[in-house]
Amino acid sequence: MLAALLLGGVVAYTQQGGPPASKLTTQKLADDLYVIHNDFVPGNTTALITNEGVVLVDDKFPADHDNIIAELKKVTNQPVKYVVNTHHHFDHAGGNAAMQMVGAQIVSSEQARRYMVDLKQPGLTNVAFRDHMHIYLGGKNVELFYFGKSHTGGDIVAYFPDDRAIAMGDMFTFGDATPQLIDYSGGGSAKEWTATVNRALALNFDTVVPGHGVVTNKAELTKFRDSTITLRNKVHEMLVAQNSRADIEKMLRNDFHFADLHVGASLDGLMAELR
Repeated sequence: MLAALLLGGVVAYTQQGGPPASKLTTQKLADDLYVIHNDFVPGNTTALITNEGVVLVDDKFPADHDNIIAELKKVTNQPVKYVVNTHHHFDHAGGNAAMQMVGAQIVSSEQARRYMVDLKQPGLTNVAFRDHMHIYLGGKNVELFYFGKSHTGGDIVAYFPDDRAIAMGDMFTFGDATPQLIDYSGGGSAKEWTATVNRALALNFDTVVPGHGVVTNKAELTKFRDSTITLRNKVHEMLVAQNSRADIEKMLRNDFHFADLHVGASLDGLMAELR
């Protein structure tokens, strides 16, 4: 079973901080592409190595900065030139200020930057785009896409065409230990999630780096897309049939591993959107 779709308010640490990763490990995906992974709600940072610097996708919590830099030094002496935030949550963008102090430019969607401004987050992005942009560095290309709402209203996909890989942030998480959240206060949408993932699936790739969980492939992302349809349809059918809130919660727990993280707000947000 894919990770549960926990829909509603986001766990506090994703927005406001949390402990540093207990351990970071680096996985090689290609000669120039690595994933820095941690065991605490397993989160991923993707690094493209070039001869002119590093493009990093997501920089975790502030306390993770030194550990991320230490992991990078195991594979390159190049500095971090760009950090791409897949969205505004603090477990993906919390290291921005520290990265700016070492000279990195921070990149996000315009939508994600607006949420950062509203939340008064440190390390606001220096570069923001609306739909599509490229980062060219050291003869290599990273394409960034905003395809629409999903986990938040500002999620983007980072595409590494030469390596046939994408990094998706929390638009896609993988594994039962990594529950997926929709942040309604941050513009997320259960209704739009499926179409957003479909646009990502249209890219030419094999490898998928989820926001949390182990690196996987296009087939698993397709299964996840299908699960968003199933959940949405089931909840809507139960609402039309006037099933009770308790019945809907029981279905989500049994069929989708709906857990105890902000159950009230999650279920209320889901029901309000799909009613």
